[in-house]
Amino acid sequence: MPSHVFADHAAAQPPERGTVDALISQTRRLRGEVDAVRRDAVADHADPEGRWQRALCDLAVHQLNDLDDHLAQLRDGPPRAGGEPAAPAVPKPTASHRGSLLSRVGSAEWNLLTDEASWSAELYDILGRDPAAPPLPLDEFPSLVHPDDQPLLTAMVTDCLVDGKPIDGEFRVLRPDGRWRQVHMMGEPVLATDGSTASMWAVLRDVSELRRSQRVVRESRDSLQRHRDIAQTEHRLALELQEAVLPPWRGSLRLPHGGPARLDLAGRYLPSSTSALIGGDWYDAMELPEGHALLSVGDLTGHGVTVTSGMAMLLGALRGMAVTGAQPDQIMGWLNQLLDATVQPALGSAVYCRYDPATRLLTWAQAGHPAPLLFRDGTGRMLTPPHGVLLGATSGAKYEQAEEQLRPGDLLLLHTDGLVPRRDRDTATGLLLSLASRLAGARTAEDCVRTVVEEFGEEPREDDACLLAVRI
Repeated sequence: MPSHVFADHAAAQPPERGTVDALISQTRRLRGEVDAVRRDAVADHADPEGRWQRALCDLAVHQLNDLDDHLAQLRDGPPRAGGEPAAPAVPKPTASHRGSLLSRVGSAEWNLLTDEASWSAELYDILGRDPAAPPLPLDEFPSLVHPDDQPLLTAMVTDCLVDGKPIDGEFRVLRPDGRWRQVHMMGEPVLATDGSTASMWAVLRDVSELRRSQRVVRESRDSLQRHRDIAQTEHRLALELQEAVLPPWRGSLRLPHGGPARLDLAGRYLPSSTSALIGGDWYDAMELPEGHALLSVGDLTGHGVTVTSGMAMLLGALRGMAVTGAQPDQIMGWLNQLLDATVQPALGSAVYCRYDPATRLLTWAQAGHPAPLLFRDGTGRMLTPPHGVLLGATSGAKYEQAEEQLRPGDLLLLHTDGLVPRRDRDTATGLLLSLASRLAGARTAEDCVRTVVEEFGEEPREDDACLLAVRI
């Protein structure tokens, strides 16, 4: 087989064997490290990010395998033509070697003067043809190529033979076993002494697995991007829904039907630091008929648009029930029935307080929720909770209510679980009560909220939380 060089250039000297061996060792070491990363990659097929990470590792391993085999060919010398005996310095490939990527790089040369062709044994293997069969002439070679790709191959060969342009392109070939393979072809014309084109040589590489890996990476990346887009859209919708429902106020809520009495109110929503999705926590305050006030906090389990819309539904139902004048224990029973009857089962916890500014009497009920904290004269305590199970936990649940006589200057803190991150409920209550002396010096409800947030707001929290401060 003629040398793959232009006739007017001297043949390049092969690189020293030791240098190439060192490169092969480095490549194999790196391939082993990447393969270890691939084994440790997330294998959960339902996780788009895990699929993308594993696909990238697979692609890197394929490319390093290619590099390893190309370096081995460089070290061992040019491939032999079909039917040509192996050179003594090149060991005969083993069965496992022939199954490697080395068998997927072959070469060919077509002599334009004699119309002879020569193929390497590796090219026969790529094309799946009998090594004893003669190589196809250049004008017959396109018959192996997919009909849609034949014009591309014809154009590349014509540009090479007529204009001396290098060949660099890919096409599909059909093997006798019926399998299509993606082949990357690179070649150049070989010039005669008079400058005319005497022959054309080419190196053909089976890149089917490499392209498959690249396609998997691309599809995994697109899937991951779609997953992120959906998550961002869901987050935006949930946030907009939450902002539309939670009170936007800061400062005093005046109760005109209660005479000069007023409530100084402030609330805050604290998002989770471990989830980009909005939860089902809420706080609420509203003036009721006869000058009474609704005070409420609650939490619907879960995250996302579905939970946020469920929270909006539950809060709307609570407001509607409250304006009827129903007592807190009865309202909790109705909310429990509402959640129990929903198509998508859900659990929730809540505190509902009904405050009469004329008598300063607080009547309240709870459903599996932390009780309000009362701060008075520099000390704090948790109100004794009446009986009440989680909303949606059981059908026909009965709820009790309790009363608390409040005084001017009292401070109520209503909150959801997660306000004090990574703490059980009893510990969280103790830490909040320890702020009594600092809260006593706060002038407004907003100052009280700011004090609590400064103490616990910066800590990483696994769940959303809401806080409602009420000064009498």
